[in-house]
Amino acid sequence: MAAPPAQGQQPTPQQIAAMQQQMAAEAQKRGMTPQQFQQWQRQQLEADAKKAGLSFDQYINQLKQRAFQDHQRQQQLAQQQAAAGQQDQGQPQQGQQVPINPGAPDPRALALAKWLKGQDLKPRTCILNGQRKDMFRVKRALRAIESPAYTAASTKKNSLLPAVNPSFPATEIFKLLPLSLLALRVSKSDPHEGHNHAPPPKPAKRTKGLWTVRIEQQQDILPDLHYVWLYDGPQWKTKLYAGGALAAIMAVVMFPLWPIKLRIGVWYLSMGMLGLIGLFFLMAIFRLLLFLATVFTVPPGLWLYPNLFEDVGFFDSFRPVWGWQEEKKKKSKSAKKSSTSAAPTTSDGQTPSAPITAAENSETKKRNLTARVEEVEED
Repeated sequence: MAAPPAQGQQPTPQQIAAMQQQMAAEAQKRGMTPQQFQQWQRQQLEADAKKAGLSFDQYINQLKQRAFQDHQRQQQLAQQQAAAGQQDQGQPQQGQQVPINPGAPDPRALALAKWLKGQDLKPRTCILNGQRKDMFRVKRALRAIESPAYTAASTKKNSLLPAVNPSFPATEIFKLLPLSLLALRVSKSDPHEGHNHAPPPKPAKRTKGLWTVRIEQQQDILPDLHYVWLYDGPQWKTKLYAGGALAAIMAVVMFPLWPIKLRIGVWYLSMGMLGLIGLFFLMAIFRLLLFLATVFTVPPGLWLYPNLFEDVGFFDSFRPVWGWQEEKKKKSKSAKKSSTSAAPTTSDGQTPSAPITAAENSETKKRNLTARVEEVEED
C-alpha cells in the first residue's frame, strides 16, 4: 500500500498510480467497475460523515489528518528501533551476564588459587557430580585477600598476585577464580531432585556436614555463599602416582623373572595380608555377637568399634574402642515427657497449688469456672 502524501503536499505520479491500481483491485474483488466502486465509496463516506455530524469535506479532511498522523508515528517508531539496534550492537545491555569463555586460565587467577589453597579457609568436603570436592565460604576468602599476608605476598618481586586497591577491591580479585573456572558457586541440592520416584522412606546414613551440591548459573559474590574448588593444584603428584602405578603393573607382569628370594618374600606377605582380612571378618562377627548378647542383658546394647563401617577415615574407624547403641527415638520421647511434666509457674515465680489443665475441644465445651481442689503427688 502506498504511503499517504505529507500534509499540504500534492501526491506524486507514482503515488497516484499506486492508488489507482489498489482501487481497481478492490473493485474487481467486489465485482464492480472502478467508477461504480468510487460511487459506492462516496456513499459510504457520506453516511459516515452524517453519523459523525460533519459535512463531507470536513470528514475527508479529518481522515487525511488521521492518516498523516499514523504515517508519522510509524516513521518515528522505525527510527527508534533502528537507533536501539545500533546501540545494542555497540555496547552490551545493562545487566547482561559476562560470558565465561573456557580456555587457558588467567595467570593472576592461577597465582591467586595457589595462594588461597595454602590458607586456612576451613574447607568442607562436599559431593559434586559424584566426586568429592573442597567447599569454602566467600567471606573467608575475602578475609584472606584483605589480610596483611596477602599484601606482603602481592608486593614481592615477580609476584602475579593482583594488589588490593580502591579501584581493584577484594571482590574484583575474587572474580578471577570463577572467570577462569578455578572455583564456582554451588548450593545444597537434593540428590533425588528431578527424579520421578518418591524419596526413600529411610535416608541413608551420611557423614555430618557432607553436602550434595550443584553449580549455580549466577556466580554472585556474597559473604555467606559457598564456592567449590575445581583447581586441583600442581599436577606433578598425579604424574608421579601414574608413573608408580605403571611401574607396579610392569613389576607384577614380570613376576616370573624375579629372584627366588623376592618371590618367597611376596608369598609370605600375601599370606599375612590374607590373615589380616580373615581377622577383620572374625572381628566383625564377634562385634555382632557381642551386641546381640548385650542388647538383652545390658540394653541398649554395646558395640565394639562402633565406627567400623561408618563413612570416616581409616584411623577414625577404630575410634572409640567401644560405645553404646544410640536410641534417638527414646531420647526424643523422654524430652517430650520432661517438657510436659514440668510444673507451670505464675508471673511471680511461684508454682500454683492446683495444676492448670487445658480441656480438649475448647470451642465446643464450656469452661467450668467453679473453683475446685485436686490432690497432687509431690515430686
